Amino acid sequence: MPVTVLICPWSEARERARAIRYTVFVEEQGVPVELEWDEWDEPSWHALALAEDGTPVATGRLLPDGHIGRMAVLKTARGTGVGAQVLEALMEKAELLGYPELVLNAQTHAAPFYAREGFAQVGEEFEEAGIPHIEMRKRLAG
Repeated sequence: MPVTVLICPWSEARERARAIRYTVFVEEQGVPVELEWDEWDEPSWHALALAEDGTPVATGRLLPDGHIGRMAVLKTARGTGVGAQVLEALMEKAELLGYPELVLNAQTHAAPFYAREGFAQVGEEFEEAGIPHIEMRKRLAG
């Protein structure tokens, strides 16, 4: 699926990223809405994948400490490579900012996706928002 991935501050991403995250996390996965919104949106960089017609189809965020999170792809765009494009854009932004390493808490079903992008599992599985996760890390060239 051809998309354009934008990296922008929360002030620019808010409406579109919230809509995607609400659909994926709250509606599809049953994450309590009060857990979805936190204090980390404002200081983070956000990726937005836009389809050719401008429709937002995926999002993710890069926190100031090098964590990647809130990766979400709408059902209509899953399996098309859009998630990898969002992740790649976030990794490029992290390299530009000079981060030595990236960390993420992957839903365990998504761990193979992150492994293909160079992330390695660290530690044991744990539960977050009622969903099994695994911590994964990737060193950046620097």
